Amino acid sequence: MDARVFFERRGVWAFGLGCVAVTVGVLLHLPMFWMGRMNGFHLAGMPMDPGMIFGMFLIVAGIGVAAYGLLPRGITRQVVAAKRISVHAPEDAPLGGAHWLLMAVLVVALTIDVMKPAALGFVMPGMVAEYGVPKAHAALVPFFALIGTVCGSVLWGIIADIYGRKASILLSAVVFVGTSICGAMPSLEWNMAMCFLMGLGAGGMLPVTYALLAETMPSKHRGWALVLVGGLGAVGGYFAASGFSWWLVPHWSWRILWLLNLPTGLLLICMGGLIPESAKFLLARGRDDEAHKVMARFGTISHQLAEDEEDETEVISHGHGGHGHAQDGLKTLWTPAMIGKTAALIIAALAWGLINFGLLLWMPNDLVSKGYSMAVSSKLLAESALIAFPTVFACTWLYSRWSTKWALTSMIAVTLAGLIGVWALEAHLLPSPVLPVALLIIGSNGMIAILLPYASESYPMKIRGRATGWVAACTKGGGVLAQSLSITALVPALGIVAAFILAPIVLTLFLFVRFGTETLGLDLRHLETPPENSPESPV
Repeated sequence: MDARVFFERRGVWAFGLGCVAVTVGVLLHLPMFWMGRMNGFHLAGMPMDPGMIFGMFLIVAGIGVAAYGLLPRGITRQVVAAKRISVHAPEDAPLGGAHWLLMAVLVVALTIDVMKPAALGFVMPGMVAEYGVPKAHAALVPFFALIGTVCGSVLWGIIADIYGRKASILLSAVVFVGTSICGAMPSLEWNMAMCFLMGLGAGGMLPVTYALLAETMPSKHRGWALVLVGGLGAVGGYFAASGFSWWLVPHWSWRILWLLNLPTGLLLICMGGLIPESAKFLLARGRDDEAHKVMARFGTISHQLAEDEEDETEVISHGHGGHGHAQDGLKTLWTPAMIGKTAALIIAALAWGLINFGLLLWMPNDLVSKGYSMAVSSKLLAESALIAFPTVFACTWLYSRWSTKWALTSMIAVTLAGLIGVWALEAHLLPSPVLPVALLIIGSNGMIAILLPYASESYPMKIRGRATGWVAACTKGGGVLAQSLSITALVPALGIVAAFILAPIVLTLFLFVRFGTETLGLDLRHLETPPENSPESPV
């Protein structure tokens, strides 16, 4: 038997064995969950039995074995080789069934991914009540989850280069399965640790998704494809979290939202056969036949990069460029020619982080405090997310057919309207939270779906990766700021929070109108850095 074939089969068996071990480890926690059925599934203070401890060992070992099965040989050589290969679709390449299938699969993957942090808001009321701790102390759970996503965004970018795009998604799914034991943890501290790991697994899914799309989609279709996949994944994740909360939490407690990581993670693993491996990664590993099959399927081509040539798909998808010019790149972002656009993007990213990881996470608990039951508040938020679904398609059309600049500006304006609505709700000027929350979900999800593609299309190649990376980091930065308010018990009423976020939203809206540039139909390969002392011309 060929040594390489043996190694690949050994890798498949190791990955399968690791998945089985993780799944069994999770199942060993379910008796603890079921024991609490007579008292509303309250497990706080119950001792962990030997089966649970052994199950945790199986989960850790299983993740390690699964990672071993996915880990290729000759890592250093292959990563270096991959850096000198560019894989992309020709500008005029048509879209085929393979492209549409990939987008559909990635939408499901992102929905599962986004559902994990979105569920944090829906578990907080039950967690506070069961553990009997102040809200500020319970807020450490989403805080550690968010820190995990920040670390995961960095870690998973590295893993995608080493393991490959497909393998990194599969490993992320294995981590999801393992962290489902949050639903059976008897102490808040264990939930914090597990939520950090959950965030670690979830943090890198979007960059990996962008990487796959960047390497398979023709460049003229790439922008709207990123907006559509990212938008549907974001809205779908929030709808799934709120829908499951409305449907299941009244009967199975808040813990069921964490236990759902088991079936959803396994679903993502089963979908692995529909996710192609990166042709670039396959070429670097010497698996030319497999790479050419993938390229034929998606109509992509490859070429060896010259010494002074950068890979456009790499900097667009990963949000990082070469390290040699990092200092010059960061300086260029803040020159008079770039400062308006850079400030607009960064302020928008920070504001989005405050909304998504602050306002929307606090919303379920706030509605409960206003007298709504958890089931009713979850249903209201699910209805709001459902309303947002068709607007994703409108957002995609606006971005690809009308204007990239004004599509983003429109989503910021919708977000502004949602914030005003939340303030009006707190002032008892609106009878129901559905409309303001729907506007907020529509606007914020439209913002994040467009923000990173727009940033990647707004800068010259030399600084594009660093600029996109800064914007992506600021989305998490706004979330860290929001959760810092939670753990210090400084969160004011949601009306005041909405009024506070209004200021940066209004500022970024003005900056985009004044300094935003149109990128629709722009050939990014010919985009040059504006002279440092020239004013930026609005379009």
